[in-house]
Amino acid sequence: MKEEKIIVPANGYLMLFAFLILFFGGIITMIALKTPWLLLAVITGVFIAPGFIMVQPNGSRVLLLFGKYVGTVKKNGFYWVNPFYTKKKISLRASNFDSERLKVNDKLGNPVMISTILVWRVQNTYKAAFDVDNYENFVRVQTDAAVRKLASMYPYDNFADEGVDEDITLRSSVNEVSTALEKEIDERLSIAGIEVLEARIGYLAYAQEIANAMLKRQQATAIVAARHKIVEGAVSMVEMAIEQLSKKEVVHLDEERKAAMVSNLMVVLCGDKDASPVLNTGTLSH
Repeated sequence: MKEEKIIVPANGYLMLFAFLILFFGGIITMIALKTPWLLLAVITGVFIAPGFIMVQPNGSRVLLLFGKYVGTVKKNGFYWVNPFYTKKKISLRASNFDSERLKVNDKLGNPVMISTILVWRVQNTYKAAFDVDNYENFVRVQTDAAVRKLASMYPYDNFADEGVDEDITLRSSVNEVSTALEKEIDERLSIAGIEVLEARIGYLAYAQEIANAMLKRQQATAIVAARHKIVEGAVSMVEMAIEQLSKKEVVHLDEERKAAMVSNLMVVLCGDKDASPVLNTGTLSH
C-alpha cells in the first residue's frame, strides 16, 4: 500500500448498543441468575470497547493492523473498528506557521533578516503519517530552507551605482516573490502530503550590522532624486522668466546680465533655505 485509502467503518451507535447489552446486561444477568457462563458476554463487551472512535470535522484517523496500513477515516462521525487497530489522529484543518527571523544573504551578498508566514494543511494522510518522520517538524525545516533559497535568488533592492537592474526584488516585488516562495515550499512539502494554501514574506529588513549604512544610502538616493526634480523645475522656471521678460520688453538684458540673472534665480530656486533679498539702490551695472 503506497497511497491513501479512504474507508468508512461500522456505525458506532449500533456497536455501542451491543456493548451495553453485553457488558451491563451480562453483569446484571450473571448476578441475578448466578450463572458464570455469562462472564463470556462481559468479556466480549470489554473486547468491543477499545474499537470505538470519534472523528471530528476536518479530522482523520489513520488505521493500522500490526504495522500494516488499513485505511484512513475522514468522514466525521462515531464509528467502531477492529479493537486491534492502531489509531493515529491527523488533523486536516488549515494551520498557520510563522517562521523565525533568519539571517541570510541576498543575491548581492547583503545580509538580510527575513521570515515567512505559511498556511498549510494535510492533504494525503498516508504520506504525512509514513513518508516522513514528523510532518509538522518537516514543514518547519523545509520552510526555512525554502526561504533561504528564495532570498539568495533576488536582491533586496535595486541600486543604480552597482549596476543592479533587476525586475524582481525582495522589497518591491511582493506578489512575485510570494508566488515563487509558495511554489518552492509546495514542491518541498509534497513528499509529506502537505498542501500549501498561502505563503508570503512576513518580515524583511537589512541585518543590524548594515542597516544604518543602507538607511543612509537610501536617504542619499532619495535626496539625489529630489534634487534632480528641483533642478528640472528650476531650469523650466528660469527659462520661462527670461522668455517673458524679453517678450514683454520689461528690461533689456545682455548675455552677461542674463547669466547673472540665471545664476541668482537658480540659487534661489534650488536652495535649502529661503533667500534673503538684497536691494540694489544703484544702477544695474553696480
